[in-house]
Amino acid sequence: MFEVTENGSNRLDIRMSGKLDSESMKIALDKLVRKSEHIENGRMLYEIIVYQLPTLEAIVIEFSRLPSMLGLMKKFSRAAVLTDKQWLKTISEFEGQLIPGLEIKAFNMDQRAEAEAWLSR
Repeated sequence: MFEVTENGSNRLDIRMSGKLDSESMKIALDKLVRKSEHIENGRMLYEIIVYQLPTLEAIVIEFSRLPSMLGLMKKFSRAAVLTDKQWLKTISEFEGQLIPGLEIKAFNMDQRAEAEAWLSR
């Protein structure tokens, strides 16, 4: 499952759970692009409920769209990641260091209020 919900004029909430195959990856990336079209200096709340590595085919789809995804990330200045997996927190925050202009901070699932407050700053 990969849900993208608009939350105000400059914020997207994303919920992910389970494994993405190539078709669900295409649909997910298309939703993300479509719902990000009007966003500037955006915020993103990314909730990872149950993470499973995507299929190899899904990873190929994601890498094939990497240039457009990097362009999309420029529309956002902050992303809060909710997960209870320490390795996902570490990777998320490291990814934020690689993308200029995007600050990513990871929170435990029970820290939603703190993540919301951080996004609002």
